[in-house]
Amino acid sequence: MGIVLPAPGYLEGVRQLTQKYGTLLIVDETHTICAGAGGCTELWSLKPDILVIGKSIGGGFPVAAYGLSEDLAAQLSSKITEHDVDVSGIGGTLAGSALAMAAIKVTLTNCLLPEQFEKTCSLATRWASGVKKSFTEHNLDWSVQQLGCRAEYWFCAPPVNGAQAAAASDPQLENFMHLWAMNRGVLLTPFHNMALMSPFHKIEDVDKHTQVFNDALDTLTSH
Repeated sequence: MGIVLPAPGYLEGVRQLTQKYGTLLIVDETHTICAGAGGCTELWSLKPDILVIGKSIGGGFPVAAYGLSEDLAAQLSSKITEHDVDVSGIGGTLAGSALAMAAIKVTLTNCLLPEQFEKTCSLATRWASGVKKSFTEHNLDWSVQQLGCRAEYWFCAPPVNGAQAAAASDPQLENFMHLWAMNRGVLLTPFHNMALMSPFHKIEDVDKHTQVFNDALDTLTSH
């Protein structure tokens, strides 16, 4: 689906409804940790009952973690006996792998740091600005979305839900843009039209994409 940002007030409304009807709110930051060191939970001041995260916190090693609100954790602890721990899904042979924990420790010690997000988010903003400028110069009613150090362009106005995002898909055009960039030394994420900035990227890398992207639009709009 790509980057589809929530409408203003949407998440606040979800939180109000869950509290009204006694439903737990679970936030999955697996893909949205790109928003910053605290993910969207910190960026948007979310207050979930449960938070889950995976992938990036292991630096490529398959790991996952979750956290509970203090109140929910207390309720859960009061209902689990020592015998249940091994079969409850929160302990046992599949939890707390020494190798997984080592991968997480190294990643969180050396990567996903606030100062690194400051750099990568700035690069993503520069990337998005370059793409948006190219759209304007070529009179294309397309758009670009950014979430932290991740940015993506769409062949339509910003989609507001998954249905609009799916309807905007154009596989042939996407393949053209990816191949055009790849043949000129720029590799986009191999799904969607997305750039993921890392601490190793430089301004020169972003500006190269802007030039390559602009040249692609020159070719598209000249036919």
